[in-house]
Amino acid sequence: MTILGIEQITYGVTALDTCRRFMSDWGLTEVSANEGRADFETLNGGRVALVLHDDPSLPAAIEEGPTIREVVWGVATAAELAPIAERMRGRPGFFQDDTAVGCVDPNGLAIRIEVTRKREIDVVGSPSNAWGREPARVDTPSPIYERAQPIEVGHVVFFTNALAESEAFYHEVLGFETSDRYPQRGAFMRCAPHGGHHDLFLLQLPNGKRGLNHVAFTVRDIHEVFGGGLHISRCGWQTQLGPGRHPVSSAYFWYFANPAGALIEYYADEDHLTPEWQPREFEPGPTVFAEWAIDGGIDGFTRRQATGAKPPEGKFLTDRKP
Repeated sequence: MTILGIEQITYGVTALDTCRRFMSDWGLTEVSANEGRADFETLNGGRVALVLHDDPSLPAAIEEGPTIREVVWGVATAAELAPIAERMRGRPGFFQDDTAVGCVDPNGLAIRIEVTRKREIDVVGSPSNAWGREPARVDTPSPIYERAQPIEVGHVVFFTNALAESEAFYHEVLGFETSDRYPQRGAFMRCAPHGGHHDLFLLQLPNGKRGLNHVAFTVRDIHEVFGGGLHISRCGWQTQLGPGRHPVSSAYFWYFANPAGALIEYYADEDHLTPEWQPREFEPGPTVFAEWAIDGGIDGFTRRQATGAKPPEGKFLTDRKP
């Protein structure tokens, strides 16, 4: 049994129209909508559901305000659901039907496992011409993206007051592997021995807060991180931090405030791990979180660090009216 990744994120939201506009600007495709709900897809069919927070069908929230109500994980075949159900049986919120199994994790979050509905896609990021390697990009410039089109829901990060119990749950029940740790503070976990650095990050704060930190969307390459972030900036949404680079996973990132809850991230170029990988231990700190990062983001018009500057008024960034 191998969890393949995140199938769906379900948000309980308070401002549905605003969240719909944000997710469209983010680069997701809206596939259905009504007065109380809107559903979006990534390029590979990963889903984001926006549901009004007081909808009785939603699982209970782990914090106040707009936030995630459920994470759905995928497996390859229906035969894999039965053994997961056996390991989940007896846990809070346990259910099992013909299409899915689920329960509430030790952090109080509803999770569901179902057969994947994601599709194979032909998407390739731009290669880098690293020194000392055979050039991978010849007679071809790297792309410039006007906006991002996220490939998939890549990972999710939660604050927890039950770190040890949660790490054990995801390892023992769902088969996740721990990639790296902040001892007694955090665990980066991937769905399977082979895969990207993390699909889930659990962080325990000194105050015991539970809740969502962010949801991250995979894009093709560093150029799409920048192109997507600049577009979101031009749309008027607020950068939380970025662009920047994470030393722990090597990924490039850009975080924005998300009206559906907490933060949202574009990222690309994370480390790929195998069973040979040995988890490392890090002391949390600013330079561990980010090798470098731009506070306030880059203004989408001036292409410079956002400082309240006005957009250019001619063909060049330096053009200004007399």
